[in-house]
Amino acid sequence: MRVSVDRTRCAGSGQCAALAPAVFDQQEDDGVVLLLDATPPEAAHHAVREAALACPVAAILLDS
Repeated sequence: MRVSVDRTRCAGSGQCAALAPAVFDQQEDDGVVLLLDATPPEAAHHAVREAALACPVAAILLDS
């Protein structure tokens, strides 16, 4: 799995960081998503998919 984010779309809701904290975080000043791991281990794939589905603005892009 390869993960990318569209930071221009991010609304700072924080769902991604809550669901997959090893892969996503948020900037302290504006809450915009920070991608910590573009190629997460298989053990994190389910959480990353959940985060992508939970993103209200579809800012998380997955390539399997």
